[in-house]
Amino acid sequence: MISVCAALAQAHDLRQNVPLTSNATNPSMRKKQHYAGLDNDVFGGMTHTGKIVRDAQVFGLIPEDQTCEGWTLGAIQDLYDKVSAAWSPYGHLASRLPDDLRERHKRIYDAAIARAREMGWRPDL
Repeated sequence: MISVCAALAQAHDLRQNVPLTSNATNPSMRKKQHYAGLDNDVFGGMTHTGKIVRDAQVFGLIPEDQTCEGWTLGAIQDLYDKVSAAWSPYGHLASRLPDDLRERHKRIYDAAIARAREMGWRPDL
């Protein structure tokens, strides 16, 4: 299985507008890439990284208003590991979530999909 960091780096190579930024002006951050956050991500986060962030919101691992803007790839990888562990008891299926989590999942994802569609996102492409 490809790591989140590798997937993000690969996506960055394939699409120059992928929301990874590099802080070349700060010597201590020169080599690190950062996530631009849900608000600046492609179609408001309709990416693998956006899904990780929204799932973390669903499980209460981060606040719902946390977009992860400026997070390093390592921090996103750590969040991915926590999200994966949180999904594990439910077989990674929203239909198996308890009612409160399923309702939160639906609310968060419905809002994300509506926003993405407003931005021109088409899931069939």
